[in-house]
Amino acid sequence: MRLQIINGPNINLLGKREPSIYGSVTFEDYLLQLRSKYPEIKIDYYQSNIEGEIIDKIQEVGFDVDGIVLNAGAYTHTSIAIQDAIRSVTAPVIEVHISNVHQREVFRHVSLIAAACKGVICGFGLRSYQLAVEALLDK
Repeated sequence: MRLQIINGPNINLLGKREPSIYGSVTFEDYLLQLRSKYPEIKIDYYQSNIEGEIIDKIQEVGFDVDGIVLNAGAYTHTSIAIQDAIRSVTAPVIEVHISNVHQREVFRHVSLIAAACKGVICGFGLRSYQLAVEALLDK
C-alpha cells in the first residue's frame, strides 16, 4: 500500500508555530513515528505553502496511490481549485486538521474541500494523521 500525505501552508512550522494549538513536535519527527508504526505502508510526504503546487501534487499522485491524507491548512476554507483537484483523481482523500477547527474562529468552520473528501478528521493533534491512515486501511 502507498499513501501520500500532503500538507499545506504553515505546516512546515510545526514545533515553532503556536505550540499551544499545534504542539511542539515537528512534522518530520512525527512522520518518523508514523512510518515506524506502519512499516508495511509506503508513506510519501509533501508540503507546500503554494496552492498551485498542492494541486499539482494531488494530480501527480492521485491516480497511483491508494489514498491521500490532506491537511490543506487555510486553503481548506478558500480553495475551490483544491476541491476540483480532489474530485478529479481516483485516490480517496481524507481531510485532516491538527486542531479542532470548530472550536476556533468562525471562518475555520467551513471547509470548501470536505464535500470532495471521503472523510474529515480534526482535533486529535498529530494523531489525526494516524486516524486518517487507519481510515484508508479500512477502505
